Amino acid sequence: MVYYKKERRSGRKFPLFSHDREVLFIKEVVSNLVNSKIKELNIYVSDAFKTTEEGKIIFNIVLDSEEVIDLNRITEASRIINKIMDETDVIAHDYDELDIYSEEKGDSSNE
Repeated sequence: MVYYKKERRSGRKFPLFSHDREVLFIKEVVSNLVNSKIKELNIYVSDAFKTTEEGKIIFNIVLDSEEVIDLNRITEASRIINKIMDETDVIAHDYDELDIYSEEKGDSSNE
């Protein structure tokens, strides 16, 4: 399934999330693609957005959980998400880097 945005004036279609046509629903689309695949790790997509740093477009996917996410689980989730992102054409691949990381839970000594 491919999500498109239709330009009002010309009627042309553009893939969602292309660099010049950012759409607000990026988190929902990414969540729909990956949450069922990482559910067994007790992890879910908290946010997804693009940024530009030093001239590079970075596609950020932020993961969260009810518990602290250890390095092994974030690594496994990253492998799953990378594979999905490589195989899907739902999101335009107009980014230079994919950055997958977890929400910060604060000082672990307080947990």
